[in-house]
Amino acid sequence: MLEVNNLTRKYGDLLAVDGVSFTVEKGEIIGLLGHNGAGKTTIMKMLSGYLEPNDGEVKLNGIALSENPKAIQKQLGYLPESLPVYPEMTVADYLDYAADLKGLTGEEKVEEIKRAIRATDIGSKLLSSITTLSRGYKQRVGVAQAILGKPKLLILDEPTNGLDPEQTQHMRDLIKQLANDATVILSTHIMQEVDALCSRVLMIRAGQLAVDAQLSELRDSKFIGLETSLPPVKSDELRNIAGVSQVTQTSSSEAEIHCYRIEVKPESHRRDVSASIANHLIDMNQRVYRLEFEQRDLETLFREVNEHKYQQEGLSHAA
Repeated sequence: MLEVNNLTRKYGDLLAVDGVSFTVEKGEIIGLLGHNGAGKTTIMKMLSGYLEPNDGEVKLNGIALSENPKAIQKQLGYLPESLPVYPEMTVADYLDYAADLKGLTGEEKVEEIKRAIRATDIGSKLLSSITTLSRGYKQRVGVAQAILGKPKLLILDEPTNGLDPEQTQHMRDLIKQLANDATVILSTHIMQEVDALCSRVLMIRAGQLAVDAQLSELRDSKFIGLETSLPPVKSDELRNIAGVSQVTQTSSSEAEIHCYRIEVKPESHRRDVSASIANHLIDMNQRVYRLEFEQRDLETLFREVNEHKYQQEGLSHAA
């Protein structure tokens, strides 16, 4: 388990990361989101031990990074956005060198290199110089070095950058497989990757943790979409239902199907309110054609957070 407590980092007078705290359990894949300059890369560098925080502490499985950095880094796999590969090396030589850096030796080293090659499907490029590889293959080499040694903490910065759709799906499957034995932190600008991989999201704004919540909870809104035969002149019947805050008619059709957007009070549960709406309409001999929860898309949420329009409604630091 990863524990981050009050992590703070300054660059001169600039407060890049301001008191960030969170925990991540084994098996979780966490999406780390934020605009350029929000502090994501600085956080990842501090988690890896590349940068020292001005304040705060990082622990992995109870071991403090400040007290035993080598023990932590042996359990760490890190893919930076701009991978510092050596272009003159062959892929095989580079992986051999990366395994040496991680302290792997003998048969364990050989088996780990083979495993990383199979997992990232780069066997056909082993004797190629890195400088000759496409962007996608370079990215896969970067992931291969990151997973050497079966790390307990895997930090991936834009892991699918430059990959084609087939390679992207392969990378998603690999990351999910790695999460069986590791804690995974994924930083990306591609919202589809967060949707496809992550169960939880950390949103960073101006160096601070603005949102820490399950992705399923973030998507939920306090609105219900309704299609019914109930005419607008009787819509007050909906407003009188317990838990309903507001009812807005969105459209009507010649077939006498009327559409409404129903806002649920913050203290009420949408499922209970939905059941009450359905029961009430049936008791009135009205037809219900559609009754569903509205979902917010992640890009809208991201924009709302950065425009200070989003309120977490008690979801902060939900693990």
